[in-house]
Amino acid sequence: MATRMGELMAGILPELRMHAIDKWIRAESDGEVIVDTRRAVVVWEPRRVVPSYAVPDEHIAGELVPYEGPVGAEHGVRIGADGPPVLDPSTPFTVHSCPGTPLSIRTASGELSGAAFRPDDPDLSGYVVLDWSAFTQWYEEEQPVLGHPHDPFDRIDCLPSTRHVIVSLNGRVLADSSAPTLLFETPLPMRFYLPRKDVRMELLRASERHTVCAYKGLASYWSAEIDGVSSPDVAWSYEHPLHDALPVAGLIAFLTERLDLNVDGVDIERPVTPWS
Repeated sequence: MATRMGELMAGILPELRMHAIDKWIRAESDGEVIVDTRRAVVVWEPRRVVPSYAVPDEHIAGELVPYEGPVGAEHGVRIGADGPPVLDPSTPFTVHSCPGTPLSIRTASGELSGAAFRPDDPDLSGYVVLDWSAFTQWYEEEQPVLGHPHDPFDRIDCLPSTRHVIVSLNGRVLADSSAPTLLFETPLPMRFYLPRKDVRMELLRASERHTVCAYKGLASYWSAEIDGVSSPDVAWSYEHPLHDALPVAGLIAFLTERLDLNVDGVDIERPVTPWS
């Protein structure tokens, strides 16, 4: 019987997962190099879909001390209507889903509170998992990394298409295009990036929101304004994307979790994601 890869990957989400990488990993805090290793491991705590770096203790330029501060709250979501419960990336690092010891990193210039975690798992003996947001800049080799560690089992594909795509809200068409660029990113739904000439930009209002994707770069957002009612942050664009996403530069994508999508005359069910 064939193995369905999506089900296989979803089935191990409740487990602690790890994968050794060969990349040279460094992390800075306000210009000071705190982490410098060529023996990094990518770690997913149970129910986490976004990984963290784990590094050997001796490759941290600081003292690891117990952390007894606040933990924060879990933000549970599902990916797919029948998918397993997972932790939204907004769940704080200090929320840990496997046994272990929370730690802070004490350096000569200060303390990175709750920035490390030592899992009890023997396969990670001598390693600590690190909080991405505790550091001001990360590098893989000489390349700055944005958003979160790159997942070695994730990627994006950007493909030009001639599918006929209509995006609407409350019966009003926001975009109508037969020249979309399709962006595929496991495990997220297919996204349709549309030329601005095919988007009713007069119905969109620029938002102050910006987000960072490790694979695509910095996104800017728009809200839809229909009959005086605002639907916040339902469209976005990458004006200066990273190299994998260059084909969607300047194109507009829509949050079809909250909008109506018709592709080649067929109404598409709204996907279930953390942004539903």
